[in-house]
Amino acid sequence: MSYEWMEPATSSARRQARHALSHAREQIATALGRASSALFSQQAPDGFWCGELTADTTLESDYILLQLWLHQPQDAVWNPPTRRRIERAACSILERQLPDGGFNTFIGGPADVSATVKAYCALKLAGLPPDGEPLRRARERILTLGGLQAANSYVKINLSLFGLYPRKHVPSVPPEITMLPGNVLYEMSSWTRSILVPLSIVQARGSNRRAPERFTLDELLLPNVSLALPKRKGLAILFHHLDRVFKVWEKRGPERIRGSAIREAEHWILERTRHTEGLGAIYPAMMYFIMALDALDYPEDHPDLVEAIRHFESLLIETPDRFLFQPCVSPIWDTAICAFALGEAGFTEDQRMTRAADWLISKEVRRRGDWSIKRPDTEPSGWAFEFANEFYPDIDDTAMVLLALLHAKASNSRAQVAAERRAVNWLLAMQSDDGGWAAFDVDNNWAVLNKVPFADHNAMLDPTCPDITGRVLESLCRRGLAGHDAVRRGVAYLLQAQEKDGSWYGRWGVNYIYGSFLALRGLAASGQPGAKDAIAKAAAWLRAIQNPDGGWGESCASYDRDRFVPAPSCASQTAWGVLGLLAAGDRESLHLRRGVDFLLARQRPDGTWPEEATTGTGFPNVFYLTYGMYRDYFPLMALACYR
Repeated sequence: MSYEWMEPATSSARRQARHALSHAREQIATALGRASSALFSQQAPDGFWCGELTADTTLESDYILLQLWLHQPQDAVWNPPTRRRIERAACSILERQLPDGGFNTFIGGPADVSATVKAYCALKLAGLPPDGEPLRRARERILTLGGLQAANSYVKINLSLFGLYPRKHVPSVPPEITMLPGNVLYEMSSWTRSILVPLSIVQARGSNRRAPERFTLDELLLPNVSLALPKRKGLAILFHHLDRVFKVWEKRGPERIRGSAIREAEHWILERTRHTEGLGAIYPAMMYFIMALDALDYPEDHPDLVEAIRHFESLLIETPDRFLFQPCVSPIWDTAICAFALGEAGFTEDQRMTRAADWLISKEVRRRGDWSIKRPDTEPSGWAFEFANEFYPDIDDTAMVLLALLHAKASNSRAQVAAERRAVNWLLAMQSDDGGWAAFDVDNNWAVLNKVPFADHNAMLDPTCPDITGRVLESLCRRGLAGHDAVRRGVAYLLQAQEKDGSWYGRWGVNYIYGSFLALRGLAASGQPGAKDAIAKAAAWLRAIQNPDGGWGESCASYDRDRFVPAPSCASQTAWGVLGLLAAGDRESLHLRRGVDFLLARQRPDGTWPEEATTGTGFPNVFYLTYGMYRDYFPLMALACYR
């Protein structure tokens, strides 16, 4: 369908044009009705939405390794009580093996050496024969990618816990990090510290774990390539030498100090599991938390260990046809975006929106978390990503909830107004010195930490980013704060963060399309005249990268190459492209209408959209996310805003 408007030359042509425009409006109205019905049909009785959140095979691979930790083998025999689940996890991994034998980290991506090493180890532990085709092909691919030595530090650390990689050649994570002076621990990103603290206990106390007898991964080692930590340059040399000191300390340091450090680390992780659903409410931290409690000799029936395993297993999607672990769950995020999109579509007075608002208000964080280390005088507020994660409300979710509450009105209006006031003040307090906003913390930018030996997960820090900053600006400005100094500083941040081609980097969504649509919405909401040229440049970039079919698409490979990498058009990224152009004021261009046409033409009869693409980002270059609802609520939002 195309409905480019041109002034008709005759009365007959005018009638035909009016009919075409009327028909187009009807199609958009029909699409909005279908999409809204599809979303409302997925709403839980309590008022929230929660789509599936999936990733790559590394989660199932880690699950099998966790079972080896919890259920140690008897000599050469490993027959854990979770055998059936291990077999299902192995089948799930095998289903995603690439034709070249490897395993990737995003849909359509190339084989990744770390993911493939994890999968190989897990499949071999599950009982697949080393000379069988799946492991043979995986082994060959690993060797072409640099062998086991090329895997990242966390893979090697995990393997070293079972004697499958030399302990002396992996980074040390000492529990004494919890006793460092000042706020050093809190200069790391929230997810990094929630992983490292339990891991430090595991390293300190878990030296007696082993793999089944005669189990080895030596066949993955590339000949004549060192197993040692890579040689470093500059400041990284200092951390390399510190790692050697840590290893001597582990063997010869005073037991009293080591014991105090372990107890402090234990207290730290236990405290952060109160009023939450697992440490950090994310898979890796929850896994290491279970391992840490087990290493501390907690009995199987100890309430903390039982609860930890229950929370961990709540991430599992298990049906007759599927066995997948989610990295976390996303109910607040999904609910906020659904409510905002439905509000834009005109459902502001709907009782189902009231249920959503009531649920969101009930989830406001009212306890001090790690963020308060740097903001001790700020009243607690904000929203987390998950059902319960009291220590870690995040800025992005908070901004999105505030946008949703513009449309969704709670049954208790006074409670809503009070929550919104607290949340706005919390957002203002969480602005970093450079004018931008990060995910969980303020000024989390101590770049020297990127030099530590275990920083290759590419997420040691939580720096400010254009995508979150854009969303915060939109949220604040739509609440009448366009003249606030925080908005002025945020706009200045976005202007200096713009790429030369006119785009913006997207930290939490793939990638430049995501960052650009959010930056554009923030700048447009601010109304600041100084942003006009930047907006025009970004709109030109969006038009230039549009696919011939009218949609937009971008590959996760753009993170690795530090530039936009095109991909086949998909629903969510096309919606972002449309939303970006709309924010730029580009309402009449053919590019915009072709984007709308793409969405209209591909909507299913049930109101949903097909999508086979990874468009969410966990750790750039390392870990990506597929949000099950992105394909539906972002197109609804785009069509609603277009109308």
